[in-house]
Amino acid sequence: MDCFGVLDRVFPMGKEGLREIVPECFNCPDRKACLQAALTTKEGLLLRSEILDRAPANGLSGKLRRWSEKKQLSRLIKKMEGNKK
Repeated sequence: MDCFGVLDRVFPMGKEGLREIVPECFNCPDRKACLQAALTTKEGLLLRSEILDRAPANGLSGKLRRWSEKKQLSRLIKKMEGNKK
């Protein structure tokens, strides 16, 4: 499959600026593994980071949790960028 794990193919940006699910993916037996793979790519990690930026962080523990998750995503992105050099 040429679409497996490609974020812009399996979860593309729609006309209204929101990510949309591709209807053909519903019948695919690999849909869960495919989307999980797409979310571990650099583009997927950046999307996850953007989602965290928009999510409310209630209280100190929520802010610390969000900060920790953002830090982990940042490390993964930097690691990916270092592997491509």
